[in-house]
Amino acid sequence: MTAGSPVPAEGQDDSSGVALRASDLRPRALVAGVGAVAVAVVCGLTIGPVGIAAHRVVAELANLAPGLAFDSGLSDAHAAIVTQIRLPRVALGLLVGATLALSGATYQAAFRNPLADPYLLGIAAGAGLGATLAITNNLGDGAGAFDLVPLAAFAGALVAVVVSYAAGHLSGRSTASLILAGIAVASFLTACQTYALQANSDAFRKIFAWILGRIATSGWSEPLLLLPYFALTAVVVLRYRRALDVLAVGDEEAAALGLEPRRVRMIVVGAASLGAAAAVSVSGLIGFVGIIVPHAVRLVFGTSNRAVLPLSVLFGGAFMVLADLTARTALAPAELPIGVVTAFLGAPFFVFVLRTSRREIW
Repeated sequence: MTAGSPVPAEGQDDSSGVALRASDLRPRALVAGVGAVAVAVVCGLTIGPVGIAAHRVVAELANLAPGLAFDSGLSDAHAAIVTQIRLPRVALGLLVGATLALSGATYQAAFRNPLADPYLLGIAAGAGLGATLAITNNLGDGAGAFDLVPLAAFAGALVAVVVSYAAGHLSGRSTASLILAGIAVASFLTACQTYALQANSDAFRKIFAWILGRIATSGWSEPLLLLPYFALTAVVVLRYRRALDVLAVGDEEAAALGLEPRRVRMIVVGAASLGAAAAVSVSGLIGFVGIIVPHAVRLVFGTSNRAVLPLSVLFGGAFMVLADLTARTALAPAELPIGVVTAFLGAPFFVFVLRTSRREIW
């Protein structure tokens, strides 16, 4: 069955007696998500070494729209700070956060595991190895429009996912075998990365900086590079959001309802992996976003993927922009790696999730 095929009506029991709980994306939840994005964007554009009033920022942004002209009162230098430095960085933060949060929510729904995240199938390890090999071979340092490190990281992440899926398929085709294959592949690739680090210790600082993650831009090249991958991931995953709700009752029950669990899982996990790989390639390894945001959304707005998936996009983007704002202002003029900020928030939250969901795992 495809995402558009018939399934039991909302709230109706299936043949196994499991009630499918419906939860639409309510207007107030959507307003909350859009409001969070708006607040994060305004904060990201106004706060920094050079403080700029929010109303002037809004007027300057309005000037970017065709046919509109407002006097923002900003000097040319301040206008350049808003539109050429901060705006691309905020846009990249929105895209990275939205992609990682959406991928995390998709993994959790597809594997019915509350602790799943976008790095479950070795994406982080594959990207790390690819970036390490590129940096140690003097192909770049992860910054710049023509840097080859993002391409190497993207390729490494995709190879890791493909190998994990192939190994899981040969081991029994179950979700458990796929997850175990991902763990094995990630361990192997991490070992390879460690060896490369030991053999090229002079590049350790550059590699470590990339691994800790960052939201840095050299203009609009990074946001424009990630945008099509995010769009593709969002279109595919959101199309299957109702099918993911059906998967929650279990593969056997979902198959009895006419769904093809393996096919649906392969499509949504493939799309989520593609998006996560692209996000990692431009931002490095930023952890916990795919766990923090979807679970916070579920706690507040309910568990249906028809609400969780789109809201994860909005709140994920807002979370990343605010985390990046914290990273660049907490120790100003120095800048913290954004992975440190997300780990500081995510590690306690991960323990909370583990505690509250200990009866649901496997």
